[in-house]
Amino acid sequence: MIPIRDNRITKNAPIVTWTLIGLNCFIYLWDRQWQVFGHSVVFADWGITPSAVIDALSNPGTNNALITLFTSIFLHANLLHLIGNMLFLMTFGNGVEQAFRPPRFVLYYLFWGIFAGAAQVFVTPNSQGTIIGASGAIGGVLGAYLLLFPTNKIEILIPFVFIPVVVSAWVLLGAWFLMQILLPQEGVANWAHVGGFACGMATILVMGGRDKALRGKEKEFLYDDDFY
Repeated sequence: MIPIRDNRITKNAPIVTWTLIGLNCFIYLWDRQWQVFGHSVVFADWGITPSAVIDALSNPGTNNALITLFTSIFLHANLLHLIGNMLFLMTFGNGVEQAFRPPRFVLYYLFWGIFAGAAQVFVTPNSQGTIIGASGAIGGVLGAYLLLFPTNKIEILIPFVFIPVVVSAWVLLGAWFLMQILLPQEGVANWAHVGGFACGMATILVMGGRDKALRGKEKEFLYDDDFY
């Protein structure tokens, strides 16, 4: 399922969301020395290796693995990985950014990404594989969006069919979350996705729930009545 857009009309430009998308694309090209289909070269060592992170926690000063919990958020394995993540961020980031306001959204996005990476390390502490991608941070965006706008309508494309379909946000995001748990994929950091999503939901709950998070902002959220 590939999200395209939601039925919310953006009154303010989502500056942070578009900046994050641009930054991820820039780092992707820089990492490959401007070869779109090239291999990671510049930042090849900046992904998370769970066993190295555990070693850094057990023996402080032995390596710089802890910083990879941050740097990995901006790295991607290939062009498809990048495009998929950026489509999700573009679709769901706008609303969450508007609800949180740009400065706070930046902080939460980074926090969700770091928490997601830590969750994957916790579940697979002995793994020597490399974990990269914005998926964990975006998982936080999805979790927050689910509690903020559960009834919003989302236009999606079904792979290999490419016919637009509209579903409620809670259906799409609920299915996405369950897939991470029930249908884990080989080579995918599913627990980072789960951790980020759960952290995004927890953020809204800690803020006092949907009503409190959106208090005073109701008039800023307009919707397209003709959205399919």
